[in-house]
Amino acid sequence: MNLNQLKVFYYTAKFGSISKAADELCITQPAVTKQIKKFQTYYNITFFNKFGRKVVLTDAGKSLYRIAERIFEMENQAEELIRDFQQLKSGNIHILTVESFGAYYLPYIAGLFNKSYPKIHISTYILSVEEVIKNTLKFNCDIGFVSFINQYDNLVAEEILEDIIVLMVPPDHPLTRKRYVVPKDLQGMNMVMSELGSGTRAIADNFITEHKISIHPTYECSNSEEVKRAVENGMGLSLLSLNVVQAEIKHNILKAIIIKDPLLVRKFYMIHHKDKYFSQYLNFFIDTVKNWAKRYKESIQDIMSNL
Repeated sequence: MNLNQLKVFYYTAKFGSISKAADELCITQPAVTKQIKKFQTYYNITFFNKFGRKVVLTDAGKSLYRIAERIFEMENQAEELIRDFQQLKSGNIHILTVESFGAYYLPYIAGLFNKSYPKIHISTYILSVEEVIKNTLKFNCDIGFVSFINQYDNLVAEEILEDIIVLMVPPDHPLTRKRYVVPKDLQGMNMVMSELGSGTRAIADNFITEHKISIHPTYECSNSEEVKRAVENGMGLSLLSLNVVQAEIKHNILKAIIIKDPLLVRKFYMIHHKDKYFSQYLNFFIDTVKNWAKRYKESIQDIMSNL
């Protein structure tokens, strides 16, 4: 079907006038008449009866008009949608992330972005590192956040954050009285461990293995909040992200001890498929991530200097 001819038909039927249709379409009246004639000849159906300057729809014309009306209403909606996206009044950002980044970092980033672009909808889903990577490679998200990354041909990874892992202890623990704590100070200690498969657990296991420390794992938890409560209740010490325990440190519920060791630094990466199309608002979101990460780094340095 010739959509230009259908549009001429639609506006002629809508206004019941060839002259008004010509004005709406910015063409001449003879051009409207010619297009209608071609349209009717092609289908060998009369859509209009003409009475002087007035045109009236036939039964076939009335049926076609109802369909054409829906088509061009949808065209207008499509135009409005495109304008909204151009003006950042509408849009969606789909993010996949590991649990630690999604729970303790992403809400702050999303909040900052929302203040500037309140009409852009952000959806986030927490998955394992492997699932985030797999779905990113399948174009099932716009961007992903992971705590470690291997080399993939179609994946672009950018480091955005260093997460400092600290030793969490109750406020009255003997280690709080030491000026410096070294890995061997953990020898024989009861430890509360994050669950297997988590980024924090991988770092803790690697740290313990590399330094040949013998510990007593007393409790294994599925999330950081549970780990903190277990340490608070004297079940053992734990290695956790400094960012995760800021509230407990502030209220003297727990004490954070820095062990200066490169193994106790976790990096977070922002990933996307190398062929991913970046919309304007997605670029703005990524700028928000980078600006937030810069400020976060400065704030963590201030916290560490006061420990």
